Amino acid sequence: MERLLEFSFFINQFSNVIVLIVTQFINGLLVIHKNVKVNYTRKINHFMLFFVPIFLNRGYAHEEAFGLYALGAILAVAKFIFYIKPIRDRVHFIRVMFHSFDRPEDRPYTLLWIVTQTAAGYVILIPASIIFAYYDLFHLVVIPILIYGIGDGLAEPVGVRFGKHEYQTYALFSRRTYIRTLEGSAVVFLTSLVVVGAFYNYFTTLQFAAAMAVIPLLLTLVEAFSPHTWDSPTIFFAGYIALFGIMVLL
Repeated sequence: MERLLEFSFFINQFSNVIVLIVTQFINGLLVIHKNVKVNYTRKINHFMLFFVPIFLNRGYAHEEAFGLYALGAILAVAKFIFYIKPIRDRVHFIRVMFHSFDRPEDRPYTLLWIVTQTAAGYVILIPASIIFAYYDLFHLVVIPILIYGIGDGLAEPVGVRFGKHEYQTYALFSRRTYIRTLEGSAVVFLTSLVVVGAFYNYFTTLQFAAAMAVIPLLLTLVEAFSPHTWDSPTIFFAGYIALFGIMVLL
């Protein structure tokens, strides 16, 4: 069993690297040569790199393989070392990949924000997974992850394409303001309703009613007021606190 988990882990990591390289390189070419907005290519990266691990993680992402799960988190953050300026300036292939998520309005903080967001997300996700597993609630860990992966992933392109009602947010390490839209926030709300609804079998009637009443509104507000590019740790934190409270107290 241990060897099977290790094999699944390395297959997962290898597959993630291949998806990362192919997706970001193609999207980088689209940005450079076809003037495709980085707002769109960045979210294509987001969806590919979000959903591929979901399918592959089944082989190791559970309590028995926690060490491998933690190692995967470390590798997920460590891979950004290849995008630092001295490397991407010398390696054309990596520079093209970097273009796929380097929004002009984020410069020069693009890499800093994405690295800190990823690291902070895992700092919350790993302890939450341990706690939820201890209380036999591990099957609910995926709820905030899906809300972030789908809702936040769609919010920006929807806001860019259809957003009419704008509001401002701020970013870490900067005094700049950034624009979000109510239309994009509505996507997070609707996604939250769908995701929580899909897990109704895991709740009692009272728990489900509370989850539907609290989580979509809470995570929509959290996403709306999160620092620019820092949605995942704030959504994870609020989502797990709310879920845990509902399941334990009701």
